[in-house]
Amino acid sequence: MLSREKLASSVGDRWSDAELSEAVALLTRADGRFPAGVRTLPADLVKAVQRERLLAAMIDAIVDIGYNTLTVQNVLTRAGISRPTFYEQFEDKEDCFLAAFDAAAARMQARVGAGVAEAGPSWRDRLRGGLLGLLGFVADEPEEARAVIVEARASTPAGLRRRDEMLDRYAACIDALVREDLEEPPSAIAAAGVVGGIESVLYARLQKEETEQLDELLPSLMYFAVLAYAGREAAGDELDDAALA
Repeated sequence: MLSREKLASSVGDRWSDAELSEAVALLTRADGRFPAGVRTLPADLVKAVQRERLLAAMIDAIVDIGYNTLTVQNVLTRAGISRPTFYEQFEDKEDCFLAAFDAAAARMQARVGAGVAEAGPSWRDRLRGGLLGLLGFVADEPEEARAVIVEARASTPAGLRRRDEMLDRYAACIDALVREDLEEPPSAIAAAGVVGGIESVLYARLQKEETEQLDELLPSLMYFAVLAYAGREAAGDELDDAALA
């Protein structure tokens, strides 16, 4: 099922609140499927909702079955959508997976960006805010996080490229954020190391399905990140501050 909030964030602001609410109400009454017969919703809204259901079904299927094992039928069964409708939206299962990856990665990036924007002025404050946003996303959306962080590794060459490009974007953002405050420009490879370390920790947690109390990871992740840029003493402050909190 798609909540109204998630549907609104996915399909944008082309439709009114009343139309989005009606779409969710129809799906709720019909156990997640658009009922047959006359619909009062615009055809393009119906198509957009069907697309979002297919993306959600792909995430569910890949986490449950794995990319190499799943079939288009697995996605159709979960979405409650016909095969012709699927092929109106996507070329094949890889095309659907890549779209699902992009949508989940965008939602994750939005949470990270919001955390950075709400943080204090220093690079450490903003890095901490971004990490809080990331950990919050993983805790709130573990299936989407697993698809992006874990399952993409075992998907296709195109899926691996998407994952690598996503990690490169995070590294570039961290590098730019730190350069604004440090007097001596850091090595560009430092950000890649920080991102790789954070991703490895989250990969292990998601593999073990340990997504509760992820905020407990924050002091250690901050220690690792600050160590790369400001040295052991400054990094130790992150652990000391956490112990005193």
